[in-house]
Amino acid sequence: MKQLLFFSLLLFFACSEPTAPVSKKQIDFQGHRGARGLYPENSMMGLVKALDFPIKTLELDVVVSKDSQLILSHEPWFSHVICQHADGREITEAEEESLKIIDLDYKDIKAFDCGSRGNPRFSEQNKMKVYKPSFMDAISNVELHCRKTKRTPPYYNVELKSKPEWYGKFTPQPKKFVELALQEISLLEIEDQIILQSFDPAILNEIHRQAPNIATSFLVENIEGLEANLQKLTFTPNVYSPYFKLLNVGAVNAMHKKGMKVIPWTINDPVIMKKLIEIGVDGIITDYPNLID
Repeated sequence: MKQLLFFSLLLFFACSEPTAPVSKKQIDFQGHRGARGLYPENSMMGLVKALDFPIKTLELDVVVSKDSQLILSHEPWFSHVICQHADGREITEAEEESLKIIDLDYKDIKAFDCGSRGNPRFSEQNKMKVYKPSFMDAISNVELHCRKTKRTPPYYNVELKSKPEWYGKFTPQPKKFVELALQEISLLEIEDQIILQSFDPAILNEIHRQAPNIATSFLVENIEGLEANLQKLTFTPNVYSPYFKLLNVGAVNAMHKKGMKVIPWTINDPVIMKKLIEIGVDGIITDYPNLID
């Protein structure tokens, strides 16, 4: 782990050929899981409150329920860190993976509280009782808020949470997962506002097969390199979204030459935000939209 961190820092601070920075007004600032540093993650309150700041895009995660609805959640189960049972009992680490969202209907999912405990990693987060909302409910609520406040509706950067070892156990197979996502996007009529992202190349390849006009983003946290990662895909995605410490000027230039925007995750330090903007990234994903100036 120490070697990986050292290698990552070398990459991030390495010097390379200069690039023209993107104007700060053009930067796609994205609220990570809504505004995780300030409100419970992937909650309807957090998504709406993120729009009080200069956020262009709401970033969020989805899994699938037993009744085939997309549900906002970073894990396909109820995390022992932030969730509790309907009767107030804390979920334990030993039991969390047995509480699979894919085994529960939406009405049962809504009984769990994933906000009252807060998150120990985010001391500024407001504690409040919230449930994991459906994608349909969450997006409809954001769009309604924008109409009421006369705010320009945001884009939505939606991660389909998927790993091969989860197929059929915690998540549907990629074909079914993508079908469900595209159905809900169509019903919401937000095709022009959507970016679908994943760490799972099979999900991205399936999105491109079923709906090649939908924008996609390849999430990356490995150190295999740009060329090796792109070989996992049957197409070039619209966005390459790496862990921020994997970036330097040369890497950003190489990604731009492939015709991709570069939007790293997750940056909660204004100094690092400024550095990344200087080396030419197109967007910033942050837990703290209040840090955007």
